[in-house]
Amino acid sequence: MGQFVTILWKEWILFKNKLFDISLSALLGPLLYLIAFGWGLGGALMVGGISYTAFVTPGIIAMNGMTQGFSVIANDVNMARIYQKTFETVMISPISMPVFTLARITANILRCLYSAVLIIAASFLFNARLRLDWYFFLLIVLNCAVFSTIGFIAGLCIDSHADMAKTSNFIITPMSFLCGTFFPLDRFPLILRKIIEFLPLTQTVSGMRSGVNAAFSFVPPLALFAWLIVLVPAAMFLCKKAE
Repeated sequence: MGQFVTILWKEWILFKNKLFDISLSALLGPLLYLIAFGWGLGGALMVGGISYTAFVTPGIIAMNGMTQGFSVIANDVNMARIYQKTFETVMISPISMPVFTLARITANILRCLYSAVLIIAASFLFNARLRLDWYFFLLIVLNCAVFSTIGFIAGLCIDSHADMAKTSNFIITPMSFLCGTFFPLDRFPLILRKIIEFLPLTQTVSGMRSGVNAAFSFVPPLALFAWLIVLVPAAMFLCKKAE
């Protein structure tokens, strides 16, 4: 427990020292999307009986959790392992690799949640009318956890910073636009839709929208839990193997 808290404390110090930069980077992209789709299209379109602003805002929140969850920890671990060589310091320290894995992922989840709170606060400027209840925040936490774990694994497996950027282009960018963030999935052909529905971002977005419509479904959180059951042991194994 002491090792876990120590790593979290180190991440908190780094977070506190870069609070302004982190806040700005977390807000800039989502605000541009909210301005473009909220003010630009929100009052002119209706999707599924709700305004386009109410439709797209949960997708933007989920997409930001994905990008923040993946990119921050993936780049940090990759840089520490390949360029800064600080990952070697962790490996020779008395810190358990499974504990290190869980602590780094947890710290990144908390950072993602901070970003989500900022975006939720900003969304009120656009009259998004989010249903902010336990179900909504459960999905945010699970979404951040899944993509933080994927990012941790990517940081361990990819051997150059250039390849990390390519991986983000092949994983994060397609999911940003194909997982129902900006338009309903029923526009896709059936086979492609079934594949996309399997992806974690799709489950998060659909779950958040079901909450907005007051028609809760426990399929999205269970699907995200299933992803974590597979990903977290894989992350621990890879971190131990790196040791």
